[in-house]
Amino acid sequence: MENKITTLFNIKYPLIQAGMVWNSGWRLASAVSNVGGLGLIGAGSMYPEVLREHIQKCKKVTNKPFGVNVPMLYPNIEEIMKIIVDEGVKIVFTSAGNPKTWTPFLKENGITVVHVVSSVKFALKSQEAGVDAVVAEGFEAGGHNGREETTTFTLIPMVKEAVTIPVIAAGGIATGRGMLAAMVLGAEGVQIGSRFVASNESSAHINFKEEVVKTKDGDTHLTLKELAPVRLIKNKFYSELQDLYQQKPTVEQLKEKLGRARAKKGMFEGDLENGELEIGQIAGLIHEIKPAAEIVQEIIEEYNSIKKSFC
Repeated sequence: MENKITTLFNIKYPLIQAGMVWNSGWRLASAVSNVGGLGLIGAGSMYPEVLREHIQKCKKVTNKPFGVNVPMLYPNIEEIMKIIVDEGVKIVFTSAGNPKTWTPFLKENGITVVHVVSSVKFALKSQEAGVDAVVAEGFEAGGHNGREETTTFTLIPMVKEAVTIPVIAAGGIATGRGMLAAMVLGAEGVQIGSRFVASNESSAHINFKEEVVKTKDGDTHLTLKELAPVRLIKNKFYSELQDLYQQKPTVEQLKEKLGRARAKKGMFEGDLENGELEIGQIAGLIHEIKPAAEIVQEIIEEYNSIKKSFC
């Protein structure tokens, strides 16, 4: 399956495991990398020294390429970037910020840089900033999304038409069939998040993993657009949030309701009532918790099988 993405990252399959907060520690990243994909450690939920520990543990259990995902809106960004360089990480995915801010620094240190975008406008800005590839993520994705609400399969061909660097598709992809569809539309790789939440190696709480497996179509919703749009499973916290919206709340009232560590409470600590349960729409196709290696193999086998049937 050699193409621009496998060559760029020196991996077997053009399949990237997303760096999801509270889900993507060293166990998941190394498991995906060891089987031929690209695993990412999610720095967004880690203090700097915790990130260092995860990088060091990942290096001990895999000799394959892996990377770190860095949401640039988080604090301690300078310290996080220094740790990434000091620990010799060679691949960084950035998101939630201006790619011009850190791309030159990372490139100067020999790091391959990919930026996550939700529009053609930001894909072009990323290319101008010098990134090596972009992730075109539609609003089907779990967690924080762009404000444009452009679907993945609309976004992929538009970004592909606009840029000359490789395009990785994300949002609503959890199967080989979905991977093939994304590639047909112009992507040269896929980034998958939600499917890996329900893996043995995910650092998510078992309550959250089991809730993902139970999730059906229509059970997630994009909300909190006034702060940072986020897709959640509907639960008690979500219902309370919708009741607040009926009162036409101010941004400050929304911030007060959200509070602190709401995502940690839901995904990492397993509070299914009061936590943020961030997952993509594709959760309706996730029916089982299983090892990350099996997930990768199933996706690749289905991809190859369906592709062969059309040839």
